[in-house]
Amino acid sequence: MLVVVALQNVVAYSVNMADNIMLGNYNQEALSGAATVNQVYFMVQAFALSIGNALVVLASQYWGKKQTEPIRTLTGIALKLGLIISAITLVICGFFPDLLLRLFTNSPEIIAEGKSYLMLVMWSFALFTITSILMAALRAVETVNISFYISIASLIVNVSINYMLIFGKFGFPEMGIRGAAIGTLIARGLELIIILIYLARIDKKLNLFSGGMWRFNRELRHDYVKVAIPVMSTQVLWSVSVPVQTAILGHLSADAIAANSVATTFYQYLKVIVQAMSSVAAVLIGKSIGEGKMARIRSDARSLTVICVLMGVVLGVALIVLRGPLLSLYNLNDEATQLALRLILVMGFVMIGMSYQMPVSFGIIQGGGDTQFTMKLNLISMWCIVMPLSFMAAFWWKLPVVLVVIVIQSDQIFKGLPVFIHFRKYTWIKTLTREDEKPQIGNDS
Repeated sequence: MLVVVALQNVVAYSVNMADNIMLGNYNQEALSGAATVNQVYFMVQAFALSIGNALVVLASQYWGKKQTEPIRTLTGIALKLGLIISAITLVICGFFPDLLLRLFTNSPEIIAEGKSYLMLVMWSFALFTITSILMAALRAVETVNISFYISIASLIVNVSINYMLIFGKFGFPEMGIRGAAIGTLIARGLELIIILIYLARIDKKLNLFSGGMWRFNRELRHDYVKVAIPVMSTQVLWSVSVPVQTAILGHLSADAIAANSVATTFYQYLKVIVQAMSSVAAVLIGKSIGEGKMARIRSDARSLTVICVLMGVVLGVALIVLRGPLLSLYNLNDEATQLALRLILVMGFVMIGMSYQMPVSFGIIQGGGDTQFTMKLNLISMWCIVMPLSFMAAFWWKLPVVLVVIVIQSDQIFKGLPVFIHFRKYTWIKTLTREDEKPQIGNDS
C-alpha cells in the first residue's frame, strides 16, 4: 500500500512538475508566473487534502469496524464542503486576480504571465478538490491502485498537451504559459471522469452510489466537523504560511523567485513520498483502532517511525547528490542557478527532519484520532516562531537568501522533539466511531 500511494503521489505531483520544467525551458518569466500561481493552487490543495484527511481519520475507523454506510455519508459531507470552498476560490480568482498575485510578487512581467495562467487554471481547482476527496474515500477503505492509474493517465495527457501548446508543436499554436494551463485543466478533468466511472462501475467495497451518500445525519456531521476543524486549521495555517514565505523571497529578487521555485519543486517532488507515508500511517492506525487492536497499535506505530526516518535519509541524500543533473533541466541565468544549487542543499538536510515529524504528527498521531496536538504544534511553531523570524531575517537583518530559507524551513527540524515526546505518551489513541452504526460492508474489489 505504501509503495502504491507513494508512486501515485509522485506521478500526481509530476502533473505540476511538467508545467514547471517545460515553462522553465520556455522562459524565466513564464516559469516565475506559473510558480506564483502555484502558491494559490497550493492553498487550494491544502483545503482539498485537509477535507480528505479528515474523512480518512473517521472513515478508516469505520472501515476497521466493517461499516461502509457511515463512510458513504461522511464522503457526501466532505464533498459538500469541498464544493463550497471551490466556489469561494473561483470568485476570488475570477474577480481579484491582480490583487491576489501582488501578494506574492511586485514584478509587472511576472504578474502579467501569472494572470494569463490563472484565468484558465483556476477552473481546475474545483475538479482537483472533488477528485481528491473521492480518492481519500477510496484510500480509507484501502483501495489505492486506481489512484495510481489515474495519475499516470493524467500525467501522459498533461505532458502531451503541454508540449504541443507551450512550444507550438505538430501544427498547434505556440501559447506559452496559457498552453500549460490548458494542459493542466484537461488533465484534471480526465482524473475526475475516470474516478467517477470507477466508483460507479467497478468499486465493490465502498459502493458510493448505492445510497446514503447525501443522507442527512446530524451525528456524523457533528463528528466530521469535530475532526475537520482542527485538521483543516492545521493544513490551512501551514499552507498559508508557505505562500507568505514565498512572498518574502519574491520581494528580495527575481533570481530568488526562480531559484526558490526550482529548489522547492524538487523538494516537493520527494516530499510527496513522505506525504504518502503519512497517508498510509493514518489509514493503518485508524483501521486498527476501529478493529479494536489496541495492543498492536504501539508496535506498528514504532515500526512506522523507523521506516520514515530511514526513508528521509535516503530522500535527503538523493536530493543533494542529484541537484546538478536536475538543474540542467532548466534554463536559468548563472546567478539563479548557483542560488538554486545552495537552496537544494539546504532542502536535502531539511528533508530528513521532515520525514520524521510529518508522518508521525499528521499520520500516526492525527490518524489515531488526536487532531488537536498537530494543530497547536503548527500554530505555535509556524506563526509564533518561524514567521516572525523569517520577516526579521529578510527585511530587518537583511540576511542572504540561503540563510533566509534556512530560517523559513527550520520548523521541519525543531518540531521533531515535541512530536517525539507526545508520540511516546500514546494518549493520541482515540476511538471516534459511534457504536450504534450497523455493520455493512461490500465485497473486496
